[in-house]
Amino acid sequence: MQNTASVPELHFIQLSEDPDLQPVLFGLFLSMYILALFGNLLIILTVSSDSHLHTPMYFFLSSLSMVDIGFISTTVPRVIVDIQTHCPVISYVGCLTQMSLFIIFACMDSMLLTVMAFDRFVAICHPLHYQAIMNPSCCGVLLLGSFLLSLVELLLHYVSILKFSNCAHITDISNFFCGPSEVLKLANFDTATNNIVRFCIGALFALLPVSGIIFSYFKIVSSIMRSSSSSGKQKTFSTCGSHLSIVCLFYGTGLGVYFSSSLSHSPRSNAVASVMYTVVPPMLNPFIYSLRNKDIKTALRKILSRAF
Repeated sequence: MQNTASVPELHFIQLSEDPDLQPVLFGLFLSMYILALFGNLLIILTVSSDSHLHTPMYFFLSSLSMVDIGFISTTVPRVIVDIQTHCPVISYVGCLTQMSLFIIFACMDSMLLTVMAFDRFVAICHPLHYQAIMNPSCCGVLLLGSFLLSLVELLLHYVSILKFSNCAHITDISNFFCGPSEVLKLANFDTATNNIVRFCIGALFALLPVSGIIFSYFKIVSSIMRSSSSSGKQKTFSTCGSHLSIVCLFYGTGLGVYFSSSLSHSPRSNAVASVMYTVVPPMLNPFIYSLRNKDIKTALRKILSRAF
């Protein structure tokens, strides 16, 4: 507690020090945040209001939208306030709180994408047993399991930053929010140790979901290739296309941030790259599903017709 009290506040890096760009950044982040909230809330409202969408697939989709709202709300409101007040600082407790929420929502995002891939695997490869396997109890267990695994990842990060007590002289964060990598740097690890910790945790909680997604789609593609119905193939690709687009967007931006932070030594460049990972996927996910999914578009038309 004495070491905690010796760190009065931590300083974020500013995305731009140009005063003329501050209103532009404020408007940009505010617009993206409102768009993300509107899109994800619309998905939740659509799924909950249409009885035809009360299926495991759309249950997990609405859960993903809830997680995306929490994911983007962890970072963007703070950025908007910092830009407006010109005071990008945070307390030690606030930093750990933001990191904790970020880890939980990011891990749940990853786990839910894996669960949704498993749901499509069961629906396509075992259609006769789909209702029995993906029953409400199973869906609840999968959702609860995703949350518990997120807590496990959070606990592993907390174990890794126990050396934070040695870093009272460090008050700068090389990003616009308290991410796990930044807090590990505050824990006074050397670069090699920091990279080892990041690799071990990333291998456990990134390779596991990715392996599950790859396995599910390998089985799906194998099942499609054995099918002789062209209409069935088209429907399957249409159903899986939205999910694959979200998977590529989430992991593509995540890998982009990882490689940019490894190759670039500019904190501001890393912060700009982090925007792509923390803001873009939650903002675009609902629109990818609503634009590519016929059931969602049909339900949206019903809602709009009743509203007007």
